[in-house]
Amino acid sequence: MAYRDLREFVDRLRQLGELREIGAEVDPELEIAEINNRVVKQQGPALLFSNVKGSRFPVLVNAFGSPRRMALALGAESLEEIREDVSSFLKSEVPQGLLQKLKAIPKLARLASVQPKIVKTGPCKEVILKKDFSLFDFPILKCSPDDGGKYITLPCVFTRNPETGLRNVGMYRMQVFDAVTTGMHWHIHKHGAANYRLQQGRGEPLEVAVAIGPEPAVTWAASTPMPEGFDELLLAGFIRKKPVELVKCETVDLEVPASSEIVLEGYVDPEETVLEGPFGDHTGHYSLAGQFPKFHLTCITHRRNPIYQTTVTGRPPMEDFYMGDASVRIFLPAIQMLLPEVVDINLPAEGVFHNLVIVSIRKDYPWQARKVMHSLWGMGQMMFSKIIVVVDAEVDVHNLSDVMWRVGNNIDPKWDVTFTEGPVDVLDHSSRERHLGTKMGIDATTKLPEEGCTHGWPPPITMSEEIRELVSRRWLEYGFEKT
Repeated sequence: MAYRDLREFVDRLRQLGELREIGAEVDPELEIAEINNRVVKQQGPALLFSNVKGSRFPVLVNAFGSPRRMALALGAESLEEIREDVSSFLKSEVPQGLLQKLKAIPKLARLASVQPKIVKTGPCKEVILKKDFSLFDFPILKCSPDDGGKYITLPCVFTRNPETGLRNVGMYRMQVFDAVTTGMHWHIHKHGAANYRLQQGRGEPLEVAVAIGPEPAVTWAASTPMPEGFDELLLAGFIRKKPVELVKCETVDLEVPASSEIVLEGYVDPEETVLEGPFGDHTGHYSLAGQFPKFHLTCITHRRNPIYQTTVTGRPPMEDFYMGDASVRIFLPAIQMLLPEVVDINLPAEGVFHNLVIVSIRKDYPWQARKVMHSLWGMGQMMFSKIIVVVDAEVDVHNLSDVMWRVGNNIDPKWDVTFTEGPVDVLDHSSRERHLGTKMGIDATTKLPEEGCTHGWPPPITMSEEIRELVSRRWLEYGFEKT
């Protein structure tokens, strides 16, 4: 289903028992974060705080903090349901003859039907403040004790490429410095930063609009690693099977989702930077302070009594892990189009999403595992992957015990581990140089004679299916409890 707005999603969570509403007074400085940390680690519900110290507006956290809620946020019962939809769409062949072209029309029509569309007005325009506005009106959290301040952590940041006019929606944390300015923590590899550099070359400010709490599919789409030039709002429309409605901003030449709870309009100066950080990040460590652009507010619009949706980062698994995992699950068919031998892929929480990738493949020829490693390092933000482990097709990449058993048994470190260098995530504190580090690939697949395994490869121990079925039938007879 396509939600009209964040509130309809909250109502859905309430109906399903996936929401805990807390009326006790709570402090947005550290207290909410600690409550959230305990709940998310216990795989608990979304949290809606209605009595936040210093603000008249409620706070929503952990709305996407489980596989089920992440699927519900995207209007489905499971992420597999969405993945199958994406796979079916991608499997269409390039039409050659007239008949194939006619068959392709419904899929092209679907894309046309979910293009974002501009409407005259929307709920985010219920309150328009062009003066006397303040970020301090909102219950912005401080999440970790040594954070440099309070941070907006779930913003959908809208910019436009000044050369092509194409819209980009990204998610970059924003440290609040005062009532009208924040940092803009976009990394050099991000599309928002690329738009900023292009505008710097012109010596002009880059207009920015920030939507907080739009329809859930939009928030998720803003966090996805989409290719340059691909509209994240088209992705959101495709997933929700309905176009995202946009309204024009008041003071900048940008459009934002009409259903947004809060919209911040403003600009980033081409020359001005500010010391931003430290911040308790998704790695479980503090990212260090550094110079980043400064965002200046020119207008705030919001719904009456807006819900302030945010997230808390820290040692995984946290809510952002489930958002990232949804991207991996949903985009697996796209990876398989480029690498047909890939069976499954897992970026476990222990790898803080980009530090460890486990991929299973159907192996048909020597050194295929290494081909897959280097192909993945060449795919967009997969370039940040520090460790890639390749296993055989039958291995469950989500079973870390099974994966480590294969790694322990199937590798000769001298021959089956490869190293290379390349870009690393800006938040990687272990790299010797900023933005540059070493990558490691581990080939834990069955080795072929052509790969130097001339002595033969023993099969793993497995019981015959006949005996397994026999024991299963007689299990209660042995005096054991039913499993």
